Amino acid sequence: MKLHELADRPGARKKRSRIGRGIGSGTGKTGGRGGKGQTARSGVRIKGFEGGQMPLHRRLPKRGFKNGAFALRLNEINLDRVQAAIDAGKLDAGAPVDAEALVKAGVLRRARDGVRLLGAGEIKAKVTFTVWGASKSAVAAVEKAGGSVTVLAPKREAGEQPA
Repeated sequence: MKLHELADRPGARKKRSRIGRGIGSGTGKTGGRGGKGQTARSGVRIKGFEGGQMPLHRRLPKRGFKNGAFALRLNEINLDRVQAAIDAGKLDAGAPVDAEALVKAGVLRRARDGVRLLGAGEIKAKVTFTVWGASKSAVAAVEKAGGSVTVLAPKREAGEQPA
């Protein structure tokens, strides 16, 4: 085998179709756009049009609300993932564990608006957490192991909805 004998597998590279170059090309005259009218023109396309009938997206009721302006995107992490990182030697149990430490250890890909600690699994190491939020079960499990959890989120008053 020589360098000049190397070639792609048949059909690996498809030749670009030159549209509107005569009847013989197969894509001449209308250029793959069908007949006349609005759809044959450039720039205008009827996407949700149903021939004058009320379109589906307008027949269905409006629903829901997405709090895009104020909603926080939190990283959720369970205790068993933290314990696994400590066992693997990626996280130092002696140092305080926050979003930055979790990213550096490779437990989280990127720090978003904060970290919320959840209580699945168990933690054996004595760890000091500094997180945006934590579930009651997570706080109980960490304190049982001799650690502590500092919650950065502002305290909510009774009757307020959770973030």
